[in-house]
Amino acid sequence: MVHSAVVWDSRLALETTKDWNGIEQIVLRNSKGGSVRVSLHGGQVISWRNERGEELLFTSSKGILKHPKAMRGGIPICFPQFGNCDSLEQHGFARNKIWAIDDDPPPLPSTDSNGKSFVDLLLKPSEEDLKFWPHSFEFRLRVSLGMDGNLTLISRVRNVNWKPFSFSFAYHSYLSVSDISEVRIEGLETMDYFDNLCKRERFTEQGDAITFESEIDRIYLSSPNCIAVLDHERKRTFVLRKEGLPDVVVWNPWDKKSKAMSDFGDDEYNQMVCVDGAAIEKPVALKPGEEWTGRLEIAVVPSSFCSEDL
Repeated sequence: MVHSAVVWDSRLALETTKDWNGIEQIVLRNSKGGSVRVSLHGGQVISWRNERGEELLFTSSKGILKHPKAMRGGIPICFPQFGNCDSLEQHGFARNKIWAIDDDPPPLPSTDSNGKSFVDLLLKPSEEDLKFWPHSFEFRLRVSLGMDGNLTLISRVRNVNWKPFSFSFAYHSYLSVSDISEVRIEGLETMDYFDNLCKRERFTEQGDAITFESEIDRIYLSSPNCIAVLDHERKRTFVLRKEGLPDVVVWNPWDKKSKAMSDFGDDEYNQMVCVDGAAIEKPVALKPGEEWTGRLEIAVVPSSFCSEDL
């Protein structure tokens, strides 16, 4: 899938490769052996490995790796919408566009740079995009890998339009798990959610954790800023910390829907769960010149971690 030729850019301290479509990918590494791979196709994180080389994100073996279709897996960027809309493709267009490396991004707090390997990407609308979504913007994305192995994504959307606009957003994070029936999500207890399987009817979470016995497609509203995804078999927990992202999407297609998706294996629902930091219920509204920031950090810790530590 990836050509073997590697180019090292000393100015940016980035390792770059190209996929079989010739689209550039950026590889971030830390000194402990962890790595993150980011594709300029969609600004999408397509791999995140720990110091033992274990893949932490799910990607489908049947994923269609051909521009402009987004890869099934990793962390696609859903912007300027999440879900379906009459004028835009599902989950928006950002995940299907070719991003650029941002040579001169506005500064971020030093805590988002120090000791981290990172890349800054930039997306601006094309003339074609403006026909379907007539708002000028600058979308800056920083992807970083910490010395502790944590993956951080920081999105900044600036309105460079002459009029206000609003958008919804999600980091559509496909986490790799051993067996979905052994997974539980803590931190969303008592939260209200929209159930996409019931025409977005609103319910309140009754369980002490979310577990999986069938298809789930929910948007948890005004959620805590820290969520834990426990994988009992692998004895590890994903801890998601978010800022500027009030909602959390939880999705697993289960068997019937998996078989209906051409870019998803029939049984692959067993090895994945999507848990997204998102802004959906109340779209982000930006006046001319305003900027929004949404930050997601994902850590992996031993499975003794539980919601009492949140």
